[in-house]
Amino acid sequence: MPTDQETLRLVLARGGTSKGLYFHAQDIPSAGPERDALLCRLMGSPDLNQIDGLGGAKPVTSKLAIISPSTRDDADVEYTFGQVQLDQSSVDYSGNCGNISSGVGPFAIDEGMVTPVAPTTTVRIHNTNTDKILVAEVPVVGGRAAVQGDAAIAGVPGTGAPITMDWKGTVGAATGSLLPTGRATDYVELESGATVSVSIVDAGNITCWVQAGEVGLTGSEQAAEIENNADVMATLFEIRAKAAALAGLVDDWSTANNPHRGLPLTGVVAAPGDYTAADGTGVDSDAMDLRVRLIFLDRLHPTIAGTGSIGLTAASRVAGSVVEHVSAAKPDSGHLRIGHPGGVMTNYVETDSAPGDSTSTYTKLAMIRTARRLIAGLAYVPTEDRPQPVAGSSTGVVHEGE
Repeated sequence: MPTDQETLRLVLARGGTSKGLYFHAQDIPSAGPERDALLCRLMGSPDLNQIDGLGGAKPVTSKLAIISPSTRDDADVEYTFGQVQLDQSSVDYSGNCGNISSGVGPFAIDEGMVTPVAPTTTVRIHNTNTDKILVAEVPVVGGRAAVQGDAAIAGVPGTGAPITMDWKGTVGAATGSLLPTGRATDYVELESGATVSVSIVDAGNITCWVQAGEVGLTGSEQAAEIENNADVMATLFEIRAKAAALAGLVDDWSTANNPHRGLPLTGVVAAPGDYTAADGTGVDSDAMDLRVRLIFLDRLHPTIAGTGSIGLTAASRVAGSVVEHVSAAKPDSGHLRIGHPGGVMTNYVETDSAPGDSTSTYTKLAMIRTARRLIAGLAYVPTEDRPQPVAGSSTGVVHEGE
């Protein structure tokens, strides 16, 4: 075997509408520059094409999960999420990823960390990025995580076994409260002099929502229509940065506009409306409760980040929020149907809040995902000196919560 490359055990898996590398924590270095340099080299970063690595040249395919058995009484496994940057030798641990999270339960079952119980195994997941507990209900067949099923996810071809991910335990992951500012709606004054209304909600990940019409959009756009509009992108970056300051994530909003700092996740929302999905199929307004377009690492997310969908769902039950204003969902419907660029997804939500309550207490805050193991084996990594993470790169577990 070659002596100038080392091998590393891993699993390549799709989780929801993302794809990433799943590792046993014991197989890689502990948190720090050495680990980050290894992960970046393995993924093929820095390189926008990631041609010499396992990354897929998109933010949604440049992700990873580090997993180990948990010693906590309330969790079965520990899980750290990492977002490998494409154009820098940098790994961001500042939040969680809902889609990659959906692959953690199946990984834990298939790797023997959790005893499988048919037909469904509950896996309690301690996410170290946010210090919150997620609960996955994973279908099991023959002692392994099931793959085949009839659950369809917009943005993923075919169907799969439905994995229920309940996120009610993640409220306040970044700031300690559902509404970091204490208000359902805040008003952000832009440098242009215009004022926009936003709702900052902390569930799943901290998120910021603005009505599409206030930033010159309709809510039906696809990637090119938003990404090629420099004025709109600049406005959305400014809104995100000022929302970060309002939520207490940064002291000065001007320091928050680093393109590799993704929090709060920021998106535009609009009332239901007909539009054409990215694959060319028509999406009818009757199939949804609202439309959303989420910006993720300088790009329009091809669907919606899983944690973003949780924040959106939570916001839909906050009286007076921007999201509640545009949503057609009835408060007691038990769900939110989200029209995103790839189609429609349905999340599930229940509260025990009484009418008139200023905030919601969630008894259910869940999404259905599918996941599939693609490859398990050994990856090869050159033993050459690896570029160290860029200054300011997150090299450990931090307090923020994608």
